[in-house]
Amino acid sequence: MNAYSGHTYKFTKEDNTFSYIKVHIKTQIGVKNLTRQEAVKLAGEDPDYLVDDLFNAIENGNYPVWNVFVQVMSPEQAEKYKWNIFDMTKVWPHKDFPLRQIGRLTLNRNPQNYFTDIEQAAFSPSTMVPGWAPSADPMLQARMFSYPDAARYRLGVNYQQLPTNRASVPVYCPFERDGFMNFSDNYGADPNYVGSTLLPTTFKTTKQGRTFSTLTEHEKWAGEVSSFTTEIGHQDFEQAAGLWAVLGRDPGHQDRFIGNIADHLSSVTYPRLRVMVYELFSRVNKDLGARIQTATEALIA
Repeated sequence: MNAYSGHTYKFTKEDNTFSYIKVHIKTQIGVKNLTRQEAVKLAGEDPDYLVDDLFNAIENGNYPVWNVFVQVMSPEQAEKYKWNIFDMTKVWPHKDFPLRQIGRLTLNRNPQNYFTDIEQAAFSPSTMVPGWAPSADPMLQARMFSYPDAARYRLGVNYQQLPTNRASVPVYCPFERDGFMNFSDNYGADPNYVGSTLLPTTFKTTKQGRTFSTLTEHEKWAGEVSSFTTEIGHQDFEQAAGLWAVLGRDPGHQDRFIGNIADHLSSVTYPRLRVMVYELFSRVNKDLGARIQTATEALIA
């Protein structure tokens, strides 16, 4: 499978200039999916099929590899672009913002203990390295709060001290202290509240003596354009129509999509609801709506 950030992030520099980015992680071996019939069969015969497949590939040295790309947009381009760049329902067309490879991701080791390595893992978009910063994307801002909050509830307040979650470099954060199951030195004899009279306090990450800020002068503009309308117009179906055309490049993709929709929709017993779905897909493509209607009603009949 491929993976995509969905959210808009920022790459920042020491002089506080920045660019907006979206992340794409694309498999080197290509995408392969199960049909719904195969998935239903495997769910009964081998529900751990995909976990086994990944584990055995790594165990045999057949390491899966993904190339990591970013799309890059300047603040000036963001202000003039036709869509709100913080709208998660919109992608950035590659023709406007081409993919630029920045790295590679390789899975080359299986967990030694599934519970300690996997079940206790806690990920959050608020965990960032210098040079990587959040944008004013409202959904991103919400997740930066909610993900750590869920981890504290699930694993305990000191979940970031667990080996699977702890930073690989020293981190000084005296505002995160105490709590149940603390197994660090807990900042020793340092005072509870670090005031400017005791220590030269800065709330920016430093790199080689230079400030490396996560905040930029564009926040004011971003905050003012982050609102969304509740009215649905033709522009809201533009990208869906583009994706439908992409699915038509290879034989069978559109047919399987229609079959998947019809299979689920045929269980809706209220006719008006089905009609609303047909109308919705017809706004993407008239032929798509008509084909879904034909396939669904045939299953019901």
